[in-house]
Amino acid sequence: MHGLDLRTLEIFRAVAREGSVSGAAKKLNRVQSNVSTRMKQLEEQLDRTLFERRKRGIALTPEGELLLSYAQRLLDLSDEASDALNQDVPRGPFRIGAMESTAASRLPEPLSRFHETCPEVAVDVVTGTAGAIVGKLLGREIDVGFVAEPARHEDLVSEPVFEEALVLVAPESFGSLDDPGKLSGRTMIAFEQGCAYRRYLEDWLLESGIAPGTVLSVGSYLAMLACVSAGTGFCVVPQSVLEVVNSSGRFVRKPLAGKFAAIRTLMVTRRGYRSAKLDALKEKLPAA
Repeated sequence: MHGLDLRTLEIFRAVAREGSVSGAAKKLNRVQSNVSTRMKQLEEQLDRTLFERRKRGIALTPEGELLLSYAQRLLDLSDEASDALNQDVPRGPFRIGAMESTAASRLPEPLSRFHETCPEVAVDVVTGTAGAIVGKLLGREIDVGFVAEPARHEDLVSEPVFEEALVLVAPESFGSLDDPGKLSGRTMIAFEQGCAYRRYLEDWLLESGIAPGTVLSVGSYLAMLACVSAGTGFCVVPQSVLEVVNSSGRFVRKPLAGKFAAIRTLMVTRRGYRSAKLDALKEKLPAA
């Protein structure tokens, strides 16, 4: 069996993502019959059925799912090789993963300056918990990630870029937070498991001897602060997020102290990854 052609794999990936030959043809600006022929030839070459034909579109078979995972990795490696060998002008797609707090309060300014100097780069920012971002990075779904420390993995390298002061936030009805023991039995509001700030909050509560009541998991800081404002419970938020949210007078707040007072945000990449886009972005970022 001859080696797989990258162009064919690109077409295969498009068909898998779009769920139809017609959708992939439109996405790739190709004739539909050409896409169908290439997919038929691919199945014949591999002697495997890659697609399950349905009344509405198509779906991948288990063999197709397996091939898609390899196709994604091969196409990503091809892009990385092209980037590494063409360091003169940053161009092409650049996939960035970041915690929501970082995307909202820290990245807008450097990304704006990055766009001014690198107009040929198409930036795609996705948000998630620190754990989810690391997973996407290892899975080659993104090129660079911004996560809270630590980010230890033998296949990753990291460097600090921001430092976040952490603030305990509670409804005004809770009164002063000088006695944190009053939080016992109260609802803790946080992101899902995998969030570094949630881990910090849980460690702080444990060390302070505070046993919260229920845990309310939410998907954004706006939702989190809205729940606090409504009197639902307490949370921990980076000071940089509070500075970009109009929250004056709705909460009581108290900076965490000691080892929980601040946490660094790291820029994380796969070991060995190089690109002109990454170098250009680094120039726009501070060093924590």
